[in-house]
Amino acid sequence: MKTIYYNGAVYTGTLPLAEAFAVENGRFLFAGTNDEAKALAADNDRLIDLGGCFVCSGFNDSHMHLLNYGNALHSAPLSEHTGSLKDLKECFRSFMKEHPPKGNAWVIGRGWNQDYFSDVDRMPNRYDLDEISKDVPICATRACGHCMVVNSKALEAAGITTDTPQPEGGRIGIENGELDGRLFDNAMSFIHKAIPTPDKEQLKSMLMSAIKKLNSYGITSCQTDDYKVFQNVPWQTVNEAFHELEAEGALTVRIYEQSNFHTLENLREFVESGHKTGTGTDRFRIGPLKMLGDGALGARTAFLSRPYADDPSTCGLPVFTEEVMNEMVAYANAHEMQIAVHAIGDACLDWVLNAYEKALKEYPRIDHRHGIVHCQITRPDQLERIRRLNLHVYAQCIFLDYDIRIVEERAGAELASTSYSWKTLMENGVTVSNGSDCPVELPDVMAGIQCAVTRKTLDGTMGPYLPKEAFTVQEALDSFTKTAAFASFDEKNKGQILPGMLADFVILGENPFQAAPNAIKDIPILATVLEGCPVFTAPGSPV
Repeated sequence: MKTIYYNGAVYTGTLPLAEAFAVENGRFLFAGTNDEAKALAADNDRLIDLGGCFVCSGFNDSHMHLLNYGNALHSAPLSEHTGSLKDLKECFRSFMKEHPPKGNAWVIGRGWNQDYFSDVDRMPNRYDLDEISKDVPICATRACGHCMVVNSKALEAAGITTDTPQPEGGRIGIENGELDGRLFDNAMSFIHKAIPTPDKEQLKSMLMSAIKKLNSYGITSCQTDDYKVFQNVPWQTVNEAFHELEAEGALTVRIYEQSNFHTLENLREFVESGHKTGTGTDRFRIGPLKMLGDGALGARTAFLSRPYADDPSTCGLPVFTEEVMNEMVAYANAHEMQIAVHAIGDACLDWVLNAYEKALKEYPRIDHRHGIVHCQITRPDQLERIRRLNLHVYAQCIFLDYDIRIVEERAGAELASTSYSWKTLMENGVTVSNGSDCPVELPDVMAGIQCAVTRKTLDGTMGPYLPKEAFTVQEALDSFTKTAAFASFDEKNKGQILPGMLADFVILGENPFQAAPNAIKDIPILATVLEGCPVFTAPGSPV
């Protein structure tokens, strides 16, 4: 039996828009005019009037952290209470009243950003969290995920003292000879190891919470980094959680696992156990080796080629030594793993490009689709190297909502003038997909599309930042659909409404091609459909 959808505005992946499409056995059968669609109808087929609604391929967030998002959904919602340090503290107090910690449980929260604080001009410290409790360990992770602050009880539980050696690729905060409770990048692993380990059922609960949220944003696929959320949970257990959800029919987002490893030994174990890019199913498949090259701009841990303009004492932090990065990239490339490396600072990007160039020279590959995750602070010479190495770029246009406020202040005017240059990369032939880096940002695709098109903050009060880098609406839609599918070697299987492709699609309440650019974020998601079956519907949905 076919399902025929008609009377719509259907973006198939090319313009002009179609009016109708048909689905059979979980795949698109046809896209075209209303008359052509109705001519296909047999007696037992189902016809659905779209009522003029806009339809496009299901959204694909090409870089995020699904399990970490689920963990955040089960934690104190600091992102909703980051207008002041006082508000952050009250959020923790309210959360603890509603969810009293039992036994050795910690109180966890994520989402604060000191740049939004109206009452102080600094990051929180241990003493702020001690005001909430000195008896229960408390951990508050910054929105970027590259810095956290903990209270004194958490420092004690993790065994961190002023004598603890500073870790490579991280920093333990010390002020006036005392621990200030702030930990940056690799130093956060001390805390991650001390937090009680969730069991597999808890992991599945977190994943289910996150999956339902993604469906509500129109997302049917995501490329996600999940292996290092909990230091004491092995990757095998994470895979088992996904496989069990798939067997239960609960995996309503297609997963392409960006496999994060910190050592060559662990990567080799993973590959030798039979895992490499492409193994798996349409619902859960192994993607690239994921590496974390540096920190974040907001926390001043992104690794820059020059000192921070607003803090000349630091250039940021590389997470790996150049030697370790080179050997892991070389191994993955030689063993037919795709690779995706987080690089926000331009000094980090130099290291990543050098590693790719060296590895591909030693073991040439034509269609490797290695990539740069974020690719934010860049110089013109690096943009050309990205093109020459035929790399893919995983952009997060939604970052512009915050980063417009800080990029010149942090990186300086010269670097800021050539950064976040994703349109330039596209014009030079580089494939650029889009994502949210959730839970750094919400997985709100429509907000991401608006930032891509306007290059302004979502409220429209700041920007446009480098307006020549603005995407068209079509380019923005493609970056969340067909180009995101390309990033995972799926361009022949999904990402467009074409015959034979998976019938994953989203129905919107307004046509983004006709919407005011500053109102794209307000376009509602009416329905999300995976393989022809609705997995999310809102009031007013035609399905």
